[in-house]
Amino acid sequence: MQEENWSYTIRSHHAFSFRSLKEVWQYRDLLFKFVKRDIVTNYKQTILGPLWFFIQPILTTLMFIIVFNRVAKLSTDEIPPVLFYLSGVTAWNYFSECLTKTSTTFKDNAYIFGKVYFPRLILPLSVIVSTLLKFLIQFGLFLAILVYYILTDSFHLTPGLPILLVPVLLLMMAGIALGSGMIITSLTTKYRDLSFLIQFGVQLLMYATPVIYPLSTVINSKYSILILANPMTPIIETFRVAFLGKGIFDWMHLGYSFLAMLVLLIAGFYFFSNTEKTFTDTV
Repeated sequence: MQEENWSYTIRSHHAFSFRSLKEVWQYRDLLFKFVKRDIVTNYKQTILGPLWFFIQPILTTLMFIIVFNRVAKLSTDEIPPVLFYLSGVTAWNYFSECLTKTSTTFKDNAYIFGKVYFPRLILPLSVIVSTLLKFLIQFGLFLAILVYYILTDSFHLTPGLPILLVPVLLLMMAGIALGSGMIITSLTTKYRDLSFLIQFGVQLLMYATPVIYPLSTVINSKYSILILANPMTPIIETFRVAFLGKGIFDWMHLGYSFLAMLVLLIAGFYFFSNTEKTFTDTV
């Protein structure tokens, strides 16, 4: 009997196998194609196109200023409201969009998964990368407004050590969103209700994160445990301290967020790897 020589063999492997990561690297060209697809299709056939990168954070910031600063009289820690809310919105938008999009990976791409093989992990990773580009554009808007305030003597900035942690903060936001998203998308293959809950849940989570209020106003309240238990709280607060010089910076809180990120990534990778083997039977 003649032996068959295959150039590539697909085998099931352990959930924590490094082969999955090796395959992602081998398929990196496909990863960049998915990133391009995400960016192009997002604003395709829209009238304003890429201007939505700027319109969304500007309108959200204006709404927060009117509702939470002017009407509700919430403190902004003596930071100009525009800078306070825009810094929170910019960081939060990156996390929430990564989480929302990665949490529907299996449902949104079932038609591709059923036809051709490629490392499934590429799709949630492409969301993280394409959303990072959107974050950088909105971050540029925030920096431009910050520079305007500094040049017009409307705000005095004292740069501190936390500004060196910004790449780590980005990594942590991406890791928490990716880990949580992979867990949720794995569960939604069996429990579709979660796909309806995620949008609502992300909005609720924002109110448990110091996006619209400074952490200093709630640190001594009875809700402080709930807010500090949220791993996004130290990240948003440190992001604000890094660029605006005011807020609460605590290495222990940040270490807690980093540990939470590792746990979520390991759990997410485990659930995702196990689900990708059988999801075609359930989706």
